[in-house]
Amino acid sequence: MHNSFNVEHRLGYRILAWILTVALISGVIVSAVQVVLDARRVSSDLDSQAAQTIAMVKDAATQAVFSIDDELAQQVVDGLFAREALHSARITHPDGEPLGSRTRALQDDFFRPLTDPIFGSERTFRTPLTRDANSSAIYGYLNVGYDTAPLARVWLNRATVTFMSVIATALILGMVLFYVFHLLLTRPLLRIVHSVKQVDPAHPDDRLVPIPPGHDRDELGLWVNATNNLLVAIGDSQKRHQEAEDRVSRLSRYDQLTGLPSRDTFMELLERDIADAKERNHALSLSVIGIDDFKSVNEQCGFRVGDLILQTVADRLTSKLGSTRFTFARLGSDQFVVVERGLRDGFQAADTTERMLEYIGKPMMVENQTIAVTATIGVALYPSDAQLPDRLLQSAEQTMMLAKQNGRAYFQFYVASIDQEIRDRKQLEKDLSQALTNHQFHLVYQPQINLETKRVIGAEALLRWEHPERGLVPPDYFIPVAESNGSIVEIGQWVLDQACWQAARWSDEGTPLRIAVNLSAVQLRQPSIVNDILETLARHNIPAGRLELEVTETSFMTNLSDAVEKLHRLNRAGISIAVDDFGTGYSSLTYLKQMPVQHLKIDKQFIRDLLVNEEDTRIANTIIDLGRSLNLSVVAEGVETAEQEYYLSQRGCKLAQGYYFSRPLPSKEFETFVKGFHQKFVENNV
Repeated sequence: MHNSFNVEHRLGYRILAWILTVALISGVIVSAVQVVLDARRVSSDLDSQAAQTIAMVKDAATQAVFSIDDELAQQVVDGLFAREALHSARITHPDGEPLGSRTRALQDDFFRPLTDPIFGSERTFRTPLTRDANSSAIYGYLNVGYDTAPLARVWLNRATVTFMSVIATALILGMVLFYVFHLLLTRPLLRIVHSVKQVDPAHPDDRLVPIPPGHDRDELGLWVNATNNLLVAIGDSQKRHQEAEDRVSRLSRYDQLTGLPSRDTFMELLERDIADAKERNHALSLSVIGIDDFKSVNEQCGFRVGDLILQTVADRLTSKLGSTRFTFARLGSDQFVVVERGLRDGFQAADTTERMLEYIGKPMMVENQTIAVTATIGVALYPSDAQLPDRLLQSAEQTMMLAKQNGRAYFQFYVASIDQEIRDRKQLEKDLSQALTNHQFHLVYQPQINLETKRVIGAEALLRWEHPERGLVPPDYFIPVAESNGSIVEIGQWVLDQACWQAARWSDEGTPLRIAVNLSAVQLRQPSIVNDILETLARHNIPAGRLELEVTETSFMTNLSDAVEKLHRLNRAGISIAVDDFGTGYSSLTYLKQMPVQHLKIDKQFIRDLLVNEEDTRIANTIIDLGRSLNLSVVAEGVETAEQEYYLSQRGCKLAQGYYFSRPLPSKEFETFVKGFHQKFVENNV
């Protein structure tokens, strides 16, 4: 069945065709009747006209015959020919001998083949000539012949106008009638058909057919109401049928106690999840949950309480985690299984597992008594641990049983090395959350040198974490963790605040230096980041031009328009923007054109092998040339030798930092370095 009607099949067009046909036929009949009646009237007029003409000349013609005056007779005949329609005239004696006569040719008009059959080519009239109306003595005859063409021409013109006007009137009335019919029936029907087509066969009562305006109480309204009642009835029937099927399916495929899928059903769902993960190149985790010492709970509290506990655990897992990314099932007895789809890594699976332990471990009120249970969880990952559904489930079950030997309220991953890595990461996150409160962070400052003037023009503030047990934790190790759990926002604000405080202090002591602070992608995504930065500057009373924010190429690519807008606001306030680690990310001219960038920082990996590795040298030269062409200052990071410093200076790189000048220093040592560096510069120039 076609979704739309063909034009020729539409009821409205068929009705239009019928109306126009009937109107046309009716117009033809009416106009034909009028034309015939008019023809009769014209024929009668011709007879009347002839009778009048004969009456006018009868006396004169009679006198000519009576007097046998052929001149008078000819004058009478010639007088008759003043009329256009006259074809012939003759005055004769009773024996037929003409006394006066005249004839002219019939008019040769193109329409004669049409009118002659109706009126004849000519009309002849004969009148006896007598002296007295009561006398029986006939002196002769007056014969007159009329050409029908003049009157036929008038009739034909009138008939044409009549025919066309009647046809046009009939057609106009037909169109008006069709338009009225369209407004009252066709258009409402089309709207009803369109609404019916929108009805979902699977849920017919979700979208009922609206009654066309103005048809609430007529036949269309009754039809629509009947249709809607039918749709509602069908929908109710389908719902009851579906509910019955669902009940049958649930009895066979779902656990009757918790409502979760049974083990067999879960294996089908797991196979589907694995196929989807393989197609999308995603990872997933499978966690088998075992309630700790559930047998004792049943023995002490009864099986009814045990069933209620299992129901509560199932409800907590499904309501807290949701069904968007998770598949749940009950394997049997006290064991549940949860599949998490679309994993980023094992750390995300560990976070989910901790949440499940927390949800299960909360005390629950059952049969007027508060009961707390714990659970042990075994986790297996796809595709790293297993790629087949039964193998993945078996790995998680074995891991759960192994974990139960190590204690309660515990989770364990299938692979020992991954399990240890995740545990180390979780411990690092825990320590990191306390590092700021316990004052374990401090800043060090690496000087930035102007290669032309050989003077210190600023410093990059670098974060350091002094762990009480681990010692100095490398930033490359803990910064990604802080970004992933969001703590970088608070830590980053602390870094900015400390750096601005230090810059204000140096300025008060007569050493106004520009301070550079790294801005992470997570910070840049915060709605309040611009106000937070500007408020920090105002709080420490330092000019915006004294602050430089360093952003990496990857930090603003996820939402370029939002990042560009925020950086423009900061730049308009006077803050300088630098692209850190340039050359290691996208290195796109597109964002450089959009962003308010003043500085490009060449990553230290290209400087490390400068003059040794041809490719790194070529990359460094390209960045320097790019900066010059875009009127941007280029900062070289990681300068470690005099040769590197000399080469960069000759190539036009204006700014540099690295161990060749100084390692990152605490604030006091940095101040000493700046004074010594300036003193050395003065001595070299004396």
